[in-house]
Amino acid sequence: MTGEVAVLGAGMHPWGKWGRSFVEYGTAAARAALTDAGIDWRDVGSVVGADTVRGGYPGYVAGATFAKALGWQGARVASVYAACASGAQAVDTARTQILAGLADVVLVVGADAAPKGFFRPAGGDRPDDPDWLRFRVLGATNPTYFGLYARRRMSLYGDTLEDFAQVKVKNAASGALNPLARYRKEVTAEEVAGSAVVADPLRLLDICATSDGGAALVLSSMDFARQHGAADPVRIRAVSTVTPTYPNTVLDLPDIATDSAAGVEPQGPAFRASIARAAYEEAGVGPDDLSLAEVYDLSTALELQWYEDLGLCGEGEGAKLLREGATAPGGRIPVNASGGLASFGEAVPAQAIAQVCELTWQLRGAAGARQVAGARVGITANQGLFGHGSAVVAVR
Repeated sequence: MTGEVAVLGAGMHPWGKWGRSFVEYGTAAARAALTDAGIDWRDVGSVVGADTVRGGYPGYVAGATFAKALGWQGARVASVYAACASGAQAVDTARTQILAGLADVVLVVGADAAPKGFFRPAGGDRPDDPDWLRFRVLGATNPTYFGLYARRRMSLYGDTLEDFAQVKVKNAASGALNPLARYRKEVTAEEVAGSAVVADPLRLLDICATSDGGAALVLSSMDFARQHGAADPVRIRAVSTVTPTYPNTVLDLPDIATDSAAGVEPQGPAFRASIARAAYEEAGVGPDDLSLAEVYDLSTALELQWYEDLGLCGEGEGAKLLREGATAPGGRIPVNASGGLASFGEAVPAQAIAQVCELTWQLRGAAGARQVAGARVGITANQGLFGHGSAVVAVR
């Protein structure tokens, strides 16, 4: 146990395609989180920004960018980039500063203004960059990867197109109840099946969009929280930011080849399963203790994979868990009660922070129509390029 930190405030800018600067989205989210926490901006001792690489030079110094936008007041700053895991690493950096005694109150902010269409590598020639290579050597866009993973599940476990469609149906129903979601409309399995094929076998409605949005958290030491009148706040108990171990025998783009297992027998869990395992071990909880989970549903098939990687069911049993209704609202372990990326889309630096925002509201009992009854323990999970994994365990 490394110690807990309190979540005093959570705030978001609604997801969408707004055509404005990521700084505007992050600043709005930050102000909402400060208001939620009842904290004055001048009480913040540190700002940790999750970077976007699409916003020009300011995108690389997100901590200072948001500190400037909120008004210089001398806070220390840090900026992190870990692709889709950036937000969770920002949370981890903030937590580390608090536990080290460097700051009592830390503001964590992530925001993005995403391009239209699917993501591509930043410009320039970088032959040592696996992400650059997989586009130019394999022509493997993100949807290509999602489709390959779906085919793998179909081949190994017998998952069907109908199973994938039901993930979208479930998440869209939750997103329709979330005022911060971009897509707030229920969909049917027939609508998923009738949408355009993007990367066989996945349809357009199987794949998340790219979005603009922002999310922020105000974290503090437990002593500060009590002094501030928060006797029983939501607490972050664990943050996992593990990397893969050799040999990594399941292909994960942007890497374009698996590690060879010919000379080394695979040991332990696969990469994504190891992310959750580390979080559980640090938090002193397990899958059976969870009230809900927010997972990284870049595609419908990948959500099913997370069920297994989080230990919610056995290997190959994700679709069965879905069919039983266990991951739906009112089920044994609701997954993506927020609506997930299916309803929000990707705003890369913000999404792992947004997951913690959802856990915070759920654990407070403040999630409105999408509230998970009696929520006490939640986990987030996502994966970024280049071996970045992350999971956050929050409790109340």
